Amino acid sequence: MPFTVILKKTEEKRIAAGHPWVYANEVQKIEGKDKNGSLATVLSSDGRYLGKGYINHASKILVRIFIRGSEEDGEELYRRRILRAVENRRRLGYDNCYRAVFAEADDLPALIVDKYADILSVQFLSLGVYRRKDMIVRVLADIFRPKGIYERSDAAVREKEGLPQEKGVLYGEVPDEVIVDENGLKMSVDVKNGQKTGYFLDQKENRFASRRYISGGRALDCFCNGGGFSMNLAVKAKEVIAADISPLALQTVERNAALNGFTNIKTVQADVFSLLREYKKAGEKFDLIVLDPPAFCKSAAEVKDACRGYKDINVTAMKLLNEGGILISCSCSHYMTAPLFEKTLSEAAKESGKRALCLEMRTQSPDHPALLNEEETSYLKFFVLQIFSLTY
Repeated sequence: MPFTVILKKTEEKRIAAGHPWVYANEVQKIEGKDKNGSLATVLSSDGRYLGKGYINHASKILVRIFIRGSEEDGEELYRRRILRAVENRRRLGYDNCYRAVFAEADDLPALIVDKYADILSVQFLSLGVYRRKDMIVRVLADIFRPKGIYERSDAAVREKEGLPQEKGVLYGEVPDEVIVDENGLKMSVDVKNGQKTGYFLDQKENRFASRRYISGGRALDCFCNGGGFSMNLAVKAKEVIAADISPLALQTVERNAALNGFTNIKTVQADVFSLLREYKKAGEKFDLIVLDPPAFCKSAAEVKDACRGYKDINVTAMKLLNEGGILISCSCSHYMTAPLFEKTLSEAAKESGKRALCLEMRTQSPDHPALLNEEETSYLKFFVLQIFSLTY
């Protein structure tokens, strides 16, 4: 008999408003008996139907709802939803490289599908979708006709689902390097060993937007990873320094520079915090600095420490800019909310003795849509600040 999950009184409000996650501590009782990872029905305390989703007794997120009506779980449901997600992207002009499926935002919780030219990189981040992996791969192969599908389920979040981290070829053949087109540039993507699914697609539009803020001059791309910002800035900058602690990342930067014929990009392997302090001590100056660090907080308990980290690097970066220079500062943690991040940047300007003008605020690319009733899907903050001295 399938599971029926009955919520505690008033706990249905968030779920009824569209949030898909049912937490274990919100549940009054569970009836029925089935396999873990099977489809469960969720009811309010007074018996009102709220939806269906995959259950995992090992996770704090007990049920991830993705059916609100009478649809049947199975291959046809996945086919319809993936086709709908892809069509939404194609209407926005996405073709060569983009996020084809963004989990909850596309009504397919815990499923990530990224398209890199003719290769798909996929993450199965919950027990429910993991148990249906073969079926999902079959649907993806039929819809996209890719040369290969690679699994990148090597994310730490899998452990919260009681699942091991896994990666490997699921379909066809996958090369060590995939060349994609981004904003008219050639970019090398390593879907096997690169960050996340191989590359950070969520900053694609933001990287292009950064070009307008440099014309000649000197730019510093911190936490550069594969050099997405570096390549876009190199189109217009006189010199770009790409800094990262990872030698593998810097090899990718150099590969991408060669692919595009750029000779104005220099790579520096260093801890960015230390590097910024060294540049300040040496009197180095830049016309534009990009700060795009990895998430400084992955839980609410880490927010206070994260604020200190963001403030630290932004204070130093502001001091390294020429008068009227541009600071592009990003945060990719949803726990660091936009108001809190803006407050942290304001405090950094005050501590550095600078006057900061906010020229633009952006978020993740449209192929990573945010569900308004699920704040977890809105995570990327992108601030463009122009920095001046207080005395002028």
